[in-house]
Amino acid sequence: MTKRKLKNQGMNWIRPVKRLAIYLRDGLSCSYCARGLEGDTVLTLDHLTVYCRGGSNGSENLVTCCRQCNSSRGVRGWKEFSRDVSTYVGGANAKKICERIQALVKTDLAPFIIEAEKIMSRRSSFGGAINSLR
Repeated sequence: MTKRKLKNQGMNWIRPVKRLAIYLRDGLSCSYCARGLEGDTVLTLDHLTVYCRGGSNGSENLVTCCRQCNSSRGVRGWKEFSRDVSTYVGGANAKKICERIQALVKTDLAPFIIEAEKIMSRRSSFGGAINSLR
């Protein structure tokens, strides 16, 4: 395993405040299927350009993704995956999914970092912060 892969395993590859800021930027919902925090949905981050293929950990390459979509995508391109999602999510449109994702990653993360810091300061953990938003 390369140093790059070892360095970034688990949740420790991104600061909790930045992770929460991206979740807030993306409306606390999956960028593909639009599932939110309700129920047992687990949010993750998805690299648009897959990390193992040189994608960065910058906010311009990361979107909120439910665990099911993240696992299903694998190494398919995000635009291809958006087309696939549109076939099984009622009312989803691949073009609109792609347009939304492109708009999200162009959004300035700074105001969301400020909000995430406020939320995290009131909670003892990242999990506590997420649960407070449910």
